[in-house]
Amino acid sequence: MFHTRFAVAALALLWALPANDALAIYPERTIRIVVPFAPGGGTDVIARTLAQEMAKDLGATIIIENKPGAGTIIGTQTVAASEPDGYTLLMGTFANAVNPSLNAKLPYDPHRDFAAVALIARSFNIVVVNPASPIKSIADLIAAAKSDPNKLSYGTYGTGTSAHLAGELFKNLAKINLTTVPYKGAAPAITDLLGGQIQVMFTTVASAASLVAAGQLRALAVTLAERSPAFPDLPTVAEAGVPGYAAESWYGLYAPAKTPAEIIGRLNKSAARAVQSEAFKKLGVNEGLVMVASEPAELDRYVRGEEERWRKVIRDANIRIE
Repeated sequence: MFHTRFAVAALALLWALPANDALAIYPERTIRIVVPFAPGGGTDVIARTLAQEMAKDLGATIIIENKPGAGTIIGTQTVAASEPDGYTLLMGTFANAVNPSLNAKLPYDPHRDFAAVALIARSFNIVVVNPASPIKSIADLIAAAKSDPNKLSYGTYGTGTSAHLAGELFKNLAKINLTTVPYKGAAPAITDLLGGQIQVMFTTVASAASLVAAGQLRALAVTLAERSPAFPDLPTVAEAGVPGYAAESWYGLYAPAKTPAEIIGRLNKSAARAVQSEAFKKLGVNEGLVMVASEPAELDRYVRGEEERWRKVIRDANIRIE
């Protein structure tokens, strides 16, 4: 009887060793972070900076794999279908919270198929107009829209993007009409704003900050719930006349569901150290980031709240992607 029990215990120990060894030596090969956007954009820059800093911390090679398409669905699905071993990660964004409301059927479950790693950072948009415009404040913008409901238009860079939904939320809460004009990116939209073809944008800090500093755009407000240290003189939209308004973007790191908790924990700690680096601090100023690097549960809680909030905006505006 003793020998039988000993053999069973020894066999159980041998079965456990491969998993424990894998955790002990993780990471032993290249990690890839899938970015569901084309190279060069804000998400790509943030992911590359994160990869650079986490690689130093983990002593591993981390590469970025850009897989744009279908409003981030292609890249996101790639990660959902990957092995849950910690070697394929996703840089999640605002799109993760709004795609379930924009698309009748996704090829993955946004919660069941992913394990949260860390909420890396939050960001915000700036409400900007042409400096030659008579609109000098949020109050002016609302008054102009109410005086002629069909006159003003705002530019977006895609259905369901932060620039689009920030504008829809503004219309909803301010009870005004602005005609939505879609573009393929921030640059062509800003070109038309400068040319007078559209009147306002709710655009990213990265796309507008240098133009605001040069006097080529006039900033009216930030879309955060609180003022930004990067633009201390700019009021929030809520302060400026639209109570309850707040719209922000975010960046979060995900792994496939069933990734071992020990690996999630190791990645979370590495991400937290990464956002404290000088490279990230510089990026925060340029991109208008509020660093977070929270525990996995905080990313899950935050995104579920964002899903609920934007679901109402999308439903009220009848926005769909077929």
